[in-house]
Amino acid sequence: GGVTELIHFFIAEYSDNQRANAGGGVEDEDIEVLELPFSQALEMIKTGEIRDGKTVLLLNYLQTSQLMD
Repeated sequence: GGVTELIHFFIAEYSDNQRANAGGGVEDEDIEVLELPFSQALEMIKTGEIRDGKTVLLLNYLQTSQLMD
């Protein structure tokens, strides 16, 4: 559940030639990949288009750690 859930976050660089499939992973993964400029993602938090707590947390981490500079 949401209270006892344990989530591991990973941040890493990748290149197009490392992708296994269109989504980036293996065939049976159920993921949606949305690539957009970092500044646009931060703006989407402000406008409420991105509301998922995990996504907001990671984007804010990237912003404060200056890994995207």
